[in-house]
Order: sequence, then C-alpha cells, then structure tokens
Amino acid sequence: MTHEEMLITNGIDALSGRALIPPLALSEAAAFLKGAPDDPAVTALLQSIWRTVEDPHLGLPMDLDPASVPQAGWAVVFHRDEPQATREALAPLIEHRRGQVADGTRVKVLEYRSGEGRAQWLARHGVGAGTVDPTKVPFYLLLVGGPEKIPFAFGHLLDVEYAVGLLQFDTAEEYARYAESIVRYERYESGEPVTSAARAKEAVYFATRHDYDRATQLSADSLVKPLANGAAERRGFRSLSLVQDEATKERLSRLFDPPEGTQPPAFLFTATHGVGFPPGHALQLAAQGALLCQDWSGFGALSPEHYFAAADLPASARVHGLIAFHFACYGGGTPSHDRFFHKPGMPPTAIADKPFLAALPKALLAHPGGGALAVIAHVERAWGYSIVTANAGPQLLPFENAIGRILSGQPVGHAMKDLNERYAALATSLSSLLEEVSFGATVSDFELVSSWAERNDAEGYVVLGDPAVQMRVDDLL
Repeated sequence: MTHEEMLITNGIDALSGRALIPPLALSEAAAFLKGAPDDPAVTALLQSIWRTVEDPHLGLPMDLDPASVPQAGWAVVFHRDEPQATREALAPLIEHRRGQVADGTRVKVLEYRSGEGRAQWLARHGVGAGTVDPTKVPFYLLLVGGPEKIPFAFGHLLDVEYAVGLLQFDTAEEYARYAESIVRYERYESGEPVTSAARAKEAVYFATRHDYDRATQLSADSLVKPLANGAAERRGFRSLSLVQDEATKERLSRLFDPPEGTQPPAFLFTATHGVGFPPGHALQLAAQGALLCQDWSGFGALSPEHYFAAADLPASARVHGLIAFHFACYGGGTPSHDRFFHKPGMPPTAIADKPFLAALPKALLAHPGGGALAVIAHVERAWGYSIVTANAGPQLLPFENAIGRILSGQPVGHAMKDLNERYAALATSLSSLLEEVSFGATVSDFELVSSWAERNDAEGYVVLGDPAVQMRVDDLL
C-alpha cells in the first residue's frame, strides 16, 4: 500500500517510540466517518457564519479595522468561579488595555458559566452569529482558566468569528508574571536602552526529519522548507533554517538561551513530532506535547534527552518578546477524550484524566526572566497529511499569511484569520460530502478522508496568550 493510500498523523508514544496512531488505511478511516457524521448543530452554525468570516471586516462594522485593537476591542473572560487571586494578578493587563482603547465600552471583563455553548454565551451578551459588536463582546478575547473550566470546543467555535487566546497557569504568581511581561513589552519606548525584550529581526524554522518517517518528511519538505524560502525576507527579516541534523535539542535550547552578545530571534516556527503519554502517567501533564528533536533515532522508546519539554527551559532563557508557532501533536494542549477515532455508538477513548494546556507554552509565557508574547500551537493531534491537499499539492497560504501578519506587526489573534476561516470552510465542505454519501453518492475514500484530516488540523490551532499582542517590528535589531 502506498503512502497516498494511508492517513499520516503526527505524534510519538513516549513509552514505545511508535506512532500514537499508526498509519491508517484510507478505507478504514472513511468507515469512521461514514458511521459517525458531524454534529448537525455545529455544521449549521458554521454554515450560517461562513459568508461573514469571508468578509475582510469579519462581521465588524465596516468602519472598524479588525487588526486595530483600539477599534475592535478587547475582553478577558473569566469562569465565574475563577479565584480572586487570578483576577487580581491580571488586573495590570486589564488596566493597560483600558489605557489603549479610548472607548471604554470596548474593554470588558466578561464571565463564562459552566455548560454554556458558544451561541448561548453570545446571546447572554446580546450578540448573535455573524455579528461582532465590540461594545457588547469585543473582537479580541482572552479566555482564562484552562479547558477544565472553559472547554476547548467553546474556544474553537468562538475563534471562527473572534480572535481568541487561551491562558492557564497553576499559580496566581505565573498569571502576574505574564501580565507584567506584556505590559512591560508594550510600554517599552523606541530608543530606550536594550532590555530583556530586545530581539533579533530574525525568523527561525526548526524541523526534524527522520528516515522512514512520512510525517516528519512531509512537515520538513512540504511545510518548513517552503515557508522558510522567502516569507521572512519579504518583510525585512533574516531567515534561518535548522532542518534534520541541525534540529537537535541542544540547538533548540540555544535558540531560547543564546550566548552572550547575540540576540534571540523574534519568531520561531517548529515542526516536529509531539510526545504523547497514556492517561495517568506521571509525565503526561509535564511533558505531553514536548518537541521531539533529531536526537531520537526514529526507532525505540524515548528518553527525556530526546525531547524538549518545559523542564528543559533554563532559568537563564531569554524569551521575553518571542512569538512561537509549534506544529506538533498536543503542542498546545490535550482534550480528555479522543474526538476523532472511535467507533460509532461507542464512547470516545479517554486520552487524559482531564483536558489541559501543554506545559512548554505555559513555561514560555510565564518565564521569570520575562515571558513570550504568545505561542501558537495545536490541540489534539496535528495532521501532517493535511499539509498536502488531495490532487492539489501543498496548500500553505494559511500558514504563510499567519506568519506574514505576525512579522508585519499585526495582532497575533488576527494573524490566525486564514487558519480559522479554513476550519469553517473545511467543516462545511466535509458536511456536504457526508450528506452526499448519506444520499448514496459515490465519494472516494481519498477525498473524504483528506477533507476530514484537513478539517481536524485547521480546528486545532490555538493562540496561547493574549490574542492582542503584537511584535514590535520597528524595534527589532
């Protein structure tokens, strides 16, 4: 059976060194789909707002620019039971945003209540699908407290119309550190002495590539190499590619903690396997989604020397002002149950005792020396197969546009526009295919499964951190 007849997924089991999901025959994957069609309520929602998100104004009034935080507005969303200590820790960031937005009605502190869906939550605030009113629900939304309190699915659907960021730490001190890092970075004035936020005007692309491993070959050859060829230079950035033998754990560590006299890059894109652990394992919360480096041979069980986890980020690291994008299985977080591979009529398989955000992005955001601005990463498995669309070759425009907007200094939440729109488009397209199948039409397994993989991949990208942060492009060195 050829690679083209198999579904390729990202992610390596830390205990066995084998793929979290072995390559799956397209016919087998198609059987999952035909027996378990998508939620019709979700499909109807996405179809109802698809035409709106295609518009450049994203449902905002025509005279408002979605790339302008003062115009589009900003809100923090707390679960109603979020501890007071967390609220107080983020107060400096809230006040900072109020100082940026002249219209006081466009900066809000909103509440989420357990069990609310997207439509119910918006309706409680007087907003319906297809309309973004920043005086009621601002465009930039920071969801605080993690997926146990505010579910991943709520954020995924909200992100189709809004610019959403997720934030979760274990202590109020970490929330305070992140808030202080953002305020300090954004208040830094051009011409002031170099601070911990000083960074090189450089974009680094880091990609592993293992022999006999179709997933990393796809991500290295069809994703990273094309992205690294010109996207940064067109915006005045230097570009550095670290692929295959150069993609070691030691080299990644030096990117976060460069030698004295050199400045760290402003942007980092990584494409690697993410490490996965079984539910209840002692390392799952600490190392799930860790970046598997080239140090691993491609065979056999893993050891901590093979992957870069939160524990590997040194206290001396210089990450203040960094924006990172991790293409890796579970690199952004892990749901409690498998959403994609379970037999019709059977409950989904548990993959974690509880849903959680990945530890490495959290460590980057709350670093004691000054946190990263934001980390874009993937919840659930990343789908290497989705990089190359059936019969059409690589489809990299959403990645290119996201990176281009970030390097142009646009808010990171708005930079995700194409990826979010792609999710809505692919979800509605997949629904149409499944409907055709239900009516007896012949749809090839290849077309059906490729549409499914692309939809799953697009759904999973999230911003960890404040979606309103912007790279200070003019101050880069």
